[in-house]
Amino acid sequence: MYTCLLYDAQNGVATITLNRPEVFNAFNNPQSYELQDALQQAADDDSVRVVVLTGAGRAFCSGQDLKATQDEADFSFADTLHKRYNPIIRAMRAMPKPIIGRLNGVAAGAGCSLALACDVLIASTDASLIEVFINIGLVPDSGSSYFLPRLVGTLKAFELCTLGSKVTAEEALRLGLVNQVVAPAELDAAVATMAARYATAPTRSIGLIKQMLNKAGTASLDEMLDYEAECQQAAGESADYREGVAAFTEKRKPVFNGR
Repeated sequence: MYTCLLYDAQNGVATITLNRPEVFNAFNNPQSYELQDALQQAADDDSVRVVVLTGAGRAFCSGQDLKATQDEADFSFADTLHKRYNPIIRAMRAMPKPIIGRLNGVAAGAGCSLALACDVLIASTDASLIEVFINIGLVPDSGSSYFLPRLVGTLKAFELCTLGSKVTAEEALRLGLVNQVVAPAELDAAVATMAARYATAPTRSIGLIKQMLNKAGTASLDEMLDYEAECQQAAGESADYREGVAAFTEKRKPVFNGR
């Protein structure tokens, strides 16, 4: 049982909801460790084909709970990142299933990093992203310095990180930070539609694509050509590949089981 988040799995979709709405879902110690556990639970559950990550109330996640930090004796920024935040980001990128971020409100600081670590982001027009670290004299963490320049380029990433500028949902769409922006009343339906599509997709292939794109950021062309061959071999040995070919031959819609 979780105390700081909600976990619900049905119809192939695991929904993880950060649930500290009174502090805009800011991270304290329990929430960070519970999110690590929930991500592992979703990864281990073969019935889960896609994960939806969101926040309760009006915010996605406002980052670190600064009041909780002040209450800790001998607080260490490095230890906090190594033990609490970095395992979350690593788990998200290693998840062999797509993660949809349901961006219902502000995603600030580590919450912005959490959003950028998702595979797909669907934002409400009420949503915003902000690399707020500079406003309290800190630097981006939890993967922001990795994801942001790859999405918007180094010049824009420097601007966003050093000025702490809030990016609206519409601007985020223009910059390529989110996939889709919808009215608040349409957010649930848009996320459900995307989740349903991934829940019936060839999950094994999607997991391999995710691994390939992770590797592509630091690999050479020759390395990627070899890795593509390796991943294609794995995909070609899957049950979903056999089903896809059979469905094509029989002129019907494929029924993928994710294996």
